[in-house]
Amino acid sequence: MKTITNIFSAVIMMIALLISSSSFGQTPKLTDPEIASVAVTANQIDINYAKIAKEKSKNADVLKFAATMASDHQSVIDQAVALVKKLGVTPKDNEVSKKLNADAETTKKMLRTKSGNTFNKAYIHNEVAYHKAVIETVQNLLIPQAQNAELKALLEKVLPILKAHLEHAEMVQKMFAK
Repeated sequence: MKTITNIFSAVIMMIALLISSSSFGQTPKLTDPEIASVAVTANQIDINYAKIAKEKSKNADVLKFAATMASDHQSVIDQAVALVKKLGVTPKDNEVSKKLNADAETTKKMLRTKSGNTFNKAYIHNEVAYHKAVIETVQNLLIPQAQNAELKALLEKVLPILKAHLEHAEMVQKMFAK
């Protein structure tokens, strides 16, 4: 269990490093199309984690949480896609979204090696760490750098949802702490 906790602490540190000066030499400056890419990437990653949970878990609480993640994060992607279409921009891949995808591949491989209760614990610990990191990134990088008012408003609208996801994940996590 200690190893799993260390892995997910590393996830939080990784995203914190993405927004700190030590990762890029300075805080990355993102354009609105790059911010849109990070937002879509982060949401798609959590949908992918939820798909793994739906395949591997038999726990009703984990499955309910995964279903919520898939649904809510798809809704955010749909809103982001509608907004970029309205604005006539295309999300632009960047170092932050590339790093998120690379680290997600490592996490998905690790999750696929787990089964039963070990999987449930690993998945929910990842969700807690991931949501903490995403909240940090949205608050401290994406919202402050968004230039378009509608993009900023969408990110601000999504933030309470991410916080509710974190609370839900922490509630499920407590079930596995016993």
